[in-house]
Amino acid sequence: MATDLEQVIEQYQQALGAFIKGDAEPVKRLFSRRDNVTLANPFGPPAVGPNQVEAALNRAASQLREGEALRFESISEFATADLAYVLHFERCRMKIAGALEASPVSLRVTTIFGRDDGKWTIVHRQADPITGPRPPESIVER
Repeated sequence: MATDLEQVIEQYQQALGAFIKGDAEPVKRLFSRRDNVTLANPFGPPAVGPNQVEAALNRAASQLREGEALRFESISEFATADLAYVLHFERCRMKIAGALEASPVSLRVTTIFGRDDGKWTIVHRQADPITGPRPPESIVER
């Protein structure tokens, strides 16, 4: 991957460290401000556009505190001159909502980066707790 993209991915991982402590600002600065920016996090339906993405990031961060990033496990990555993606597992510990104890959290995350005026930004992030095999019945709505 290009060096400037690697730097943005490193900044992104550092920003996620702040996010799991309840501070959404560093992550928000890395997202695109274009109308087609999207976020699909485990806390709600997909957010589309910069205002919805910012609100969703604020809501999610407000539920997290005292987090500690443990590791990022790379699954796959690919980049062209103007578009890139990373697929990885995010492993951390944090207190969620009103919990008194920190819990381990593992997320499967796909992040797509694009260039906005020559600068890499996040144009899409999707995260879910699926990090291992599940039975087919797990996709059935109840």
